[in-house]
Parts: sequence; C-alpha cells; structure tokens
Amino acid sequence: MRRLLSALAVTSFLVTGLPALTLAQSLPGFTLFSGVKQENQLPFRLDFGGQANGWDRYILKIPAKRMKLAVGQFAITYPDYYKGTFDQKKIEVRVKGKAVPLSEVKWDKEGKLINIFPQEPVPAGSAVEVVLSNVKNPSFGGVYYFNCQVLSPGDVPLLRYMGTWIVSIT
Repeated sequence: MRRLLSALAVTSFLVTGLPALTLAQSLPGFTLFSGVKQENQLPFRLDFGGQANGWDRYILKIPAKRMKLAVGQFAITYPDYYKGTFDQKKIEVRVKGKAVPLSEVKWDKEGKLINIFPQEPVPAGSAVEVVLSNVKNPSFGGVYYFNCQVLSPGDVPLLRYMGTWIVSIT
C-alpha cells in the first residue's frame, strides 16, 4: 500500500509539473526591473525552448490593440551583445495565421537591425506575428531586448515605437 501511494504521489507530481515546464518559454510573464514599462512589453514564443547555441523559431507578437495604424514596414532592433544569427529567407509576417506577402527583408548585421517590408500595408487593428525561423541562438544565455518600430504608409517617414520583446536565452 505504501508503494502504491508513493508511486501515485510521484506520478501526480510529474503530471501536474509538466504543463508548467512546457509553458515556461511560451510567453513572457510579469517582469520586474526590466527598464521596459509593462504596457510596452510585447508577447512572444520561442518554439524550441530558447537554448543557448541551439536552433530556434521566434514568434514575436504584436497585439491588435497596439496596431492603431496600418504598417508598411517593421523594423526590429536587437542589442549588440546578441550574437545569434537569422535566416532572412525564413522571416515572415502573419496576420490571422496567414503569411503576408513580403516585398523585401533586409538584415543589417552591423546595425543590428531587421527591416521587413510587406507588399501591402498590414491593416490597422490586426494581430500580427513576426516569425523568425532558423534562428541560431547565441552561444551564451542572457536576456535580450528586441525593439519593434513601424512605419505607416503616408505617414511622416519616422519609425514609431511599438514595444519590446524581452527574450531570454538559457
């Protein structure tokens, strides 16, 4: 009887603990002392766990409520100490789960900038996912701030800040 109860206790612990482990890299939780206001933190998902020196897919999300105007360009900057690599041929923008045709994607390695140009402006009020596939994570873990700025068509040609993804590589 004692063995049965022990086995049952261990099994229930594992079953209830696994969902918490699998959600650990899905979206950012509450972040203290990040320097980024809570309302400016954007949600994201790392599909393959965000392991140092591993391959990953970043799904960087922009909620519909942040998309107040149509967007003709996305500019994503990242810190100079981020030593990962991106496959610019495997970058896409999704709206409602469907890929938006892109006219161009430019990765400026020296400037630490990824510019994404949709063929047609992404409509205002759309929930957007910027998908970076075939990402080689940095060799060492750390916390990296990916900033999103956008340019609206017909707008003053200045990029507007949308928010920051606080990506943690372990």
